[in-house]
Amino acid sequence: MTAHRVAVVQTAPVVADTAATVEKVADLIREAGAGGAVLAVFPEALVGGYPKGQDFDTVVGTRTPQGREEFRTYFERAVALDGPEIEKLVAASADAGVFAVVGVIERLGGTLYCTAIFLDPDKGLIGKHRKLMPTASERLIWGFGDGSTLDVVDSPAGRVGAVICWENYMPLLRQAMYAQGVDLYCAPTVDDRPVWQSTMTHIALEGRNFVLSACQALPRSAYPEGTGFPPQVGDKDWVIRGGSVIVDPQGGVLAGPVYEQETILYADIDLSERVRGRFDLDVSGHYGRPDVFELHVNTRSQDGTVFVC
Repeated sequence: MTAHRVAVVQTAPVVADTAATVEKVADLIREAGAGGAVLAVFPEALVGGYPKGQDFDTVVGTRTPQGREEFRTYFERAVALDGPEIEKLVAASADAGVFAVVGVIERLGGTLYCTAIFLDPDKGLIGKHRKLMPTASERLIWGFGDGSTLDVVDSPAGRVGAVICWENYMPLLRQAMYAQGVDLYCAPTVDDRPVWQSTMTHIALEGRNFVLSACQALPRSAYPEGTGFPPQVGDKDWVIRGGSVIVDPQGGVLAGPVYEQETILYADIDLSERVRGRFDLDVSGHYGRPDVFELHVNTRSQDGTVFVC
């Protein structure tokens, strides 16, 4: 099989400036293409921002005008998938010839979603995955995705799917990805803990797929003065430290992890490694036991209002 170069982009948004972040991401797509990559994966919530440390002035049972205003500001930094920001990223993908997986905060009506979008250099926006289960207080600001966005799509480097941050601890979601034949299991995240590497290695071994995890690397110095931030989370100099990594189907680390810097990691992959790995473990095939276990996945869109003619 043909080898393909893939990239994981460890970067951060231009804090509180969505337009500048989009330009930065577009430039990084082009840089990855210049480095020979046919596919590039970007971190969770890159466009729109991950509000680490913010509490929106909320405790159980109480909301305040200050917290509502904080949410309004965050809401305005999100993007619509049919908006001009995504058009710019589509154009960058086409210019560079790079299939891109980008984490965005999606605005739809009055709700925000933590979403990974799939940009094909020839076809544009071809798919998305909305985070099914926002973690902990993320549920205050993000809506829940549903089974209609469990997309696994074709790319020049193989079949691509995305599972966002702590969704990767949902065994049934992982199985839904494996059952769709995902070759490049993308894990956009903001989890910069060292133990995250164990999770990525486990998934590569379990699914016998390549795992590409892109984490933000957000320095405290990136926050504008006078905004009341950066929040007092993370270590002294970094709000989010990175830890991006590329792992092969038998658990070998091909690139990374790298901490406390913005960088692009590259690896040359050969999908025949997937075949070699599944010789003795295929959890959706000969290593499954459908006579004992059966997973039903509801892929219908869960719209609360349906208009019927």
